[in-house]
Amino acid sequence: MITGIFGGSFNPPHLAHVLAVTIVLARFDVERILVVPTHQHPFAKSLAPYADRVKMAELAMGFLPRVEVSRVEEELGGESFTLRTVEHLKKQHPEWDLRFIMGADLVTESAKWHRWDDVTRLAPPIVLGRVGVSFAGAPAPVLPSISSTEVRAMVAAGKWDDLELVVPKKVLAHIRQRGLYA
Repeated sequence: MITGIFGGSFNPPHLAHVLAVTIVLARFDVERILVVPTHQHPFAKSLAPYADRVKMAELAMGFLPRVEVSRVEEELGGESFTLRTVEHLKKQHPEWDLRFIMGADLVTESAKWHRWDDVTRLAPPIVLGRVGVSFAGAPAPVLPSISSTEVRAMVAAGKWDDLELVVPKKVLAHIRQRGLYA
């Protein structure tokens, strides 16, 4: 079974995340996708509470067929390293053929990742194009230029009308209800 791993902070998830999952399901021979929210960011980024990010990922992408939001990094505990997650999933499910789903913007950062070569060996990447980032082999369509950093800034500025254009409505309702990013 070919299983895609779509990891990230999802702080918060937005429509480019939803589109990425949809593109992979539509264009690649991937039978299921695990959306894996980062438990504890290895680069010490400030994150909304883990439970909120998992809930928002479920609200944003959990309704899609063959997509499951996984709490595997919480189960592993400590800092989240992609390699540790991939190794754990491979050990738990040796029958899975893993693929790591990532945006082309992350390829430029991969040198900072813990044992990136081992990640690519165990879960060859599916790289999706991003606006403003060139990467040979990244398929069109290109993901829209939406970032969680921009979304958090829009929440803090109270730009709710603009947020409705880039964040799933159930995620936006959760952000408002919980007072996140204000």
